Amino acid sequence: MARSQALSLGHSPDPDDAFMFYALAENKIDTHGWSFEHTLQDIQTLNERATRGELAISAISIHAYAYVLDRYALLPCGASMGDGYGPMLIVRQGTEFPSEPAALLEWLRARTIAVPGLMTSAYLSLQLYMGEAKHTVVPFDEIFHAVETGRAEVGLIIHEGQLTYRQEGFEKVLDLGEWWKAETGLPLPLGGNVIRKDFTPEERSDINIVLRESIRYGLEHRAAGVAHSMPLARGMDESLADKFIGMYVNDFTLDYGDIGRRAIREFLGRAHKAGLIPSTVELEFVE
Repeated sequence: MARSQALSLGHSPDPDDAFMFYALAENKIDTHGWSFEHTLQDIQTLNERATRGELAISAISIHAYAYVLDRYALLPCGASMGDGYGPMLIVRQGTEFPSEPAALLEWLRARTIAVPGLMTSAYLSLQLYMGEAKHTVVPFDEIFHAVETGRAEVGLIIHEGQLTYRQEGFEKVLDLGEWWKAETGLPLPLGGNVIRKDFTPEERSDINIVLRESIRYGLEHRAAGVAHSMPLARGMDESLADKFIGMYVNDFTLDYGDIGRRAIREFLGRAHKAGLIPSTVELEFVE
């Protein structure tokens, strides 16, 4: 593919993704002659666009990856892994709910849950935890409002809501990343980056090197990367944004490694066994 053409790079308008691509956006690294056009959209929209092959490179939910195997290969860098933490079920403060696991499961099955998109990994992890759930789909940044106004009784929150829910007037019912870790001993694979298969294997590998160096640069120049990300921090101060970035941009983000690959296989393997995705997934990583 001609390097004079800017590559469309889709990622979410969140501080962790902004941090990941800080070095690219600010021309801090050698891009090997490639140029990138950043497209910022919520993860559910990016998932849907990936099913149509619209972007050259995109952030994607690991759940959605199961539906785009014919179009995209998974880049080994760019992972968002929840290692003992992840999407959370929340309710309004003061809501009574059982603490015993079996009773809690039945309680949740009787309630409407606001979810941030049916192709998100948060929703798939919810299904793995409880089977079918009564749900309503709500943009991720409107879930607190949906619960507050009674549109849903429970919210499934992602992104910075995992750190701000208490100050917003909610309490945690369950952390699905914590549940998954106890269940499997593995981190919960939430998101990754994919590249279209119309790039040659050599081009994919070269682009992966550039993206990995962008992540590495941010980790090595953390303060500058966090400062770059602050316009997308949605009410978080710099300290909280730095904490959130640290949760989802780390060694797993540089490369999934054996543990990350095992986590994806377990996550999608269980999903297929439960009939939640259409086929088995053979991971195709860019080398």
